[in-house]
Amino acid sequence: MKFSPLTGRIGGTGADAWLTHYEAVAALERGEDVIILSVGDPDIATPAPVLERAIERLRRGDTHYVAAAGRLALRQAIARSHAARTGQAVTAENVVYLAGAQNALFVASLCIAGPGDEVITFEPLYPTYPATLEVGGARLVRAPADAALRPDVGTLAGLITSRTRAIVWASPNNPSGLIFNAAELAAIGALARRHDLWLIVDEVYAGLAPGGRVPSLAAELPERVVTLGSLSKSHAMTGWRTGWLVGPRELAVKAELLAMCMLFGLPGFVQEAAITALEIAADAERRAREFCRVRQQRFSAGLRGVPGLKLLEPEAGMFMLIDVGATGLSGEGFVRALYASQKVSVMDGAAFGSATAGCVRVCFATDEARLEAACARIRRFCTAELSGGRAALRR
Repeated sequence: MKFSPLTGRIGGTGADAWLTHYEAVAALERGEDVIILSVGDPDIATPAPVLERAIERLRRGDTHYVAAAGRLALRQAIARSHAARTGQAVTAENVVYLAGAQNALFVASLCIAGPGDEVITFEPLYPTYPATLEVGGARLVRAPADAALRPDVGTLAGLITSRTRAIVWASPNNPSGLIFNAAELAAIGALARRHDLWLIVDEVYAGLAPGGRVPSLAAELPERVVTLGSLSKSHAMTGWRTGWLVGPRELAVKAELLAMCMLFGLPGFVQEAAITALEIAADAERRAREFCRVRQQRFSAGLRGVPGLKLLEPEAGMFMLIDVGATGLSGEGFVRALYASQKVSVMDGAAFGSATAGCVRVCFATDEARLEAACARIRRFCTAELSGGRAALRR
């Protein structure tokens, strides 16, 4: 039997990076002593008022069809939150509520770029980006990072062709935790004006940035900026699938039609809980930022001085890149050997692009006891095993 060409585009290039993670999850479910630091799921509870609102609405029977773009009250709340964060004046008509920021990127990519088009994104990039941006037939073009993993905006102009439709980035970045600064955004914005390009920015980690916001082009270029967001990280609501896109009204209309085909509306009781989440966003984000700040400090202290490891401190978020090149192992080799020896699951940096191929990504947003145990195991692996058996591990 034959399949659509689309099925060849949805796997992406980073799918294998999750194999050790899935192995660790299966082992944990069997009751084995494993530590999973390979996924960005903060180890804190969803705020109690959000849970109570969802339960209340469930008990009242809020389990029927809702509008494809999301309930008006929720879209109004998202618009207010977006305006406060970016300074861009928007209304509910600019908002489409979707099943997480990942789904929002999927919808935006299908609406903006198709066969024969090109979309530029910066390395390092999240492993699902290639498939998500190429699913509609467009070609992904990778813009390099500089030696500090910042976007090399100087090379960006040379990557733009007559087929380029959009530039995509995440700020704060996953995996580096870097925040695009005003100068970098100004260069990107100037190119967007010159070449009539869409700008798609994933701000799912913006609530974890200092003050809960990042520099933005949304107010300056409202006709071409599409902002993606969610409650997953800031409110520890990864499983609720609450996300959105904010953009020009013409895009929102098309995105709503796609949401109608794809989702036919999302659960009403979750949308009501999302309204509550946005109402308490200042406190929830402050809690998440402090949680991550303390754990980042503890994690850094726990690994400081470990031979072969270079910690690349993030500006925001819940991840840290560790350059493992001095251990003599590739990122993939380090991931596999660490898990085989110590049952600690981290992620190969190569999944995020060539700029981080010699690194591993670690999520430090877990409880302190587990984080300290992970540091002890990583330290033991690097000092006891690697120091005496690097040649064997390389084989």
